[in-house]
Amino acid sequence: MLRRAFQGAVALSVLAVTPLTWAWLQSSGHRVVAGTPGWLERVPGSGTALVLGAGLYSGRPSPLLAARLDLAARLYQEGKVRALLLSGDNSRTEYDEPTAMRDYLAGRGVPVSAMVLDYAGFDTWDSCVRAREVFGAGEVTVVTQAFHLPRAVALCRTAGLRAFGVGDDSSRQWPAPTYVYAAREFFASAKGLGDAVLDARPVFPGPKESSLRNILAQTGP
Repeated sequence: MLRRAFQGAVALSVLAVTPLTWAWLQSSGHRVVAGTPGWLERVPGSGTALVLGAGLYSGRPSPLLAARLDLAARLYQEGKVRALLLSGDNSRTEYDEPTAMRDYLAGRGVPVSAMVLDYAGFDTWDSCVRAREVFGAGEVTVVTQAFHLPRAVALCRTAGLRAFGVGDDSSRQWPAPTYVYAAREFFASAKGLGDAVLDARPVFPGPKESSLRNILAQTGP
């Protein structure tokens, strides 16, 4: 009886860490944490920064989302990206992540003409799939927090994007929300792996939009 209980506990432990291990291995070599030595030089130039939503407080970006946006602005100003695809939740009229993200970036000098808003980025998988299928992205630099980086990059690469990720290390400045979100990665990684394996369709799969392709065509080499 005890042996079976032990075996069951081991099996559950393996199942629990499998999605995290998959995300870590799938994204290995395709991510970097901002602030580490030489991080900016390691970021390859790509057309698009895919900035993932992370919540609003009273209609304004949460601290974690603001950190992502600051990082995206830095990448744009350094010439690492030419367009920013802002993917977030606008499932109800009183909650509009992409517009809040656009306004925040505009206040930091990023031209509105360089931004494209995805109002149906309800989770990471949907954001990745829609970036490719709806907006026509082929190569993206995913911008998120360091704890979310392996899963985000792994899902985008599984969705068919040539993805590299840049993560903000928010643990020192915002430890409480960082640890809460990081703990959720156990469950989110399991869902993400399931979406990838089943090739789940986004909540809103279309129609196709040309706005991102137009920006890249106008600013490309």
